[in-house]
Amino acid sequence: MGGRNQAGARRPVGNHATGLPVQTQSIANWWPVPLRLIVGYGFFAHGTAKLARGPDAFVAILTALGVPYPHLMAWLTIDFELLCGLLVLCGAFITLASIPMAVILLVAMVTVHLQNGFSSIKLIAVTPAGAQFGPPGVETDLLYLACLVALVLGGSGPFAFDSFRRARRAKQCPPANSLELR
Repeated sequence: MGGRNQAGARRPVGNHATGLPVQTQSIANWWPVPLRLIVGYGFFAHGTAKLARGPDAFVAILTALGVPYPHLMAWLTIDFELLCGLLVLCGAFITLASIPMAVILLVAMVTVHLQNGFSSIKLIAVTPAGAQFGPPGVETDLLYLACLVALVLGGSGPFAFDSFRRARRAKQCPPANSLELR
């Protein structure tokens, strides 16, 4: 099961660094996937919604908030939400994609959500038409930021473009210590 190394000593079963059995370790490596899916889809959905409503509606919101260059900022936001959302969904260039995403979240927090407190769910009333909610606070923005930080620090996980790219590069460029001197 554990086998023996070249010196004849037993090798431990599982990952020596984490102490987890091999099967548990491989399952544990999947944690980035749901983060990628929710963050990537969330950003892409917000960009799509802004396009569906018409970019001029978002320009009007940015103008009312006093954001400089509202037309430019509206299109940059929409483009980054769409592009970076897709990149995160695919697990591609996570660190690079996280920068504009974090900026969008921080701007939204400061300009819109911070004044509404922490909670993203504020039940105001329940009417025959359904539940009525107040404006969201910073909770959701902070959750998105935490997910981005986790993906940047922990990697994009299995079935990610970054993982395939890293594996391909490793096959093309063997480590320096494996080269023989001639």
